[in-house]
Amino acid sequence: MTIVTSTKPQINWVNTLFFIGLHIGALFAFVPSNFSWQAVGVAFLLYWVTGGLGITLGFHRLVTHRSFVTPKWLEYLLVFFGTLACQGGPIEWIGTHRIHHLHSDTDPDPHDSNKGFWWSHMGWLIYHSPSHAEIPRFTKDIAEDPVYQFLQKNFIFIQVALGSLLLLLGGWSFVVWGIFVRIVWVYHCTWLVNSATHKFGYRSHDAGDRSTNCWWVALLVFGEGWHNNHHAFQYSARHGLQWWEIDLTWMTIQLLQALGLATNVKLAPTKQ
Repeated sequence: MTIVTSTKPQINWVNTLFFIGLHIGALFAFVPSNFSWQAVGVAFLLYWVTGGLGITLGFHRLVTHRSFVTPKWLEYLLVFFGTLACQGGPIEWIGTHRIHHLHSDTDPDPHDSNKGFWWSHMGWLIYHSPSHAEIPRFTKDIAEDPVYQFLQKNFIFIQVALGSLLLLLGGWSFVVWGIFVRIVWVYHCTWLVNSATHKFGYRSHDAGDRSTNCWWVALLVFGEGWHNNHHAFQYSARHGLQWWEIDLTWMTIQLLQALGLATNVKLAPTKQ
């Protein structure tokens, strides 16, 4: 008798219920009493701080790929901003992304785009992933750092502390827009790099996967949408390699470089 075992992935109910709760919370932005332009301004400011400075500049280009070097205090500050995006702790995020690059668009890739747009966008996050067990192997450079350990273990409590501060400063409208709306918005913008930039746009390089350059994603995520360029030159601090490929994060790195706060900046070859 042949015994058939199921390989169907198991739902991660903690993640699933968490995402549902955040999206429900964001819907309260449609309640008129929760709207104010100040609250919207807070959301946009935190969108830039957490999604731009935190995820894109800190988690991704600085730590995941080490495309430039900053003083340790600045690295910790940028990683703290990334932790405020509430996309898991920094060790988990960075390890998962390094696994993605090693196995891009193949089965071990946590968000393999060959499994469909929905899967690569957010479906992979609501199931238990076998790649999670591999994270320690890919994060040996940061796993023992006490700051990274603290942020990894306490990213939810840090978010609650931010919500409490916003409540004191501006009431529930600041919480709805600055926490729920902002987190959901930054989530989907970040996830578009996994989904849309493996489906829409053009390819300048043969990167060995389905990565594309997508201008509208680049605008939403501060230059990360030039994803085919990035996959071709993963070490490069600059993703928008053509003059018209606007890369706000690269401009930020140039500013840090001018201030003496970014050194050993790695770049793709000028002639491709």
